[in-house]
Amino acid sequence: MIRLFDEMPTEILQDVKVGDMVTDTFSKTGLVEKIEISDDGLYRIYEFILVTGRSITVKK
Repeated sequence: MIRLFDEMPTEILQDVKVGDMVTDTFSKTGLVEKIEISDDGLYRIYEFILVTGRSITVKK
């Protein structure tokens, strides 16, 4: 299981793939169904959508 948080290295965020088990250590845990990466000019935003319908967002 991979714990996702804002201070984690970018290399680890980029290695997460569909099917991996992830958690935000609070209330969201599940398998990754989809990964969306966007850039707002200040941050690179990783959104991991879980099979449960919830999502974990990490700004880097």
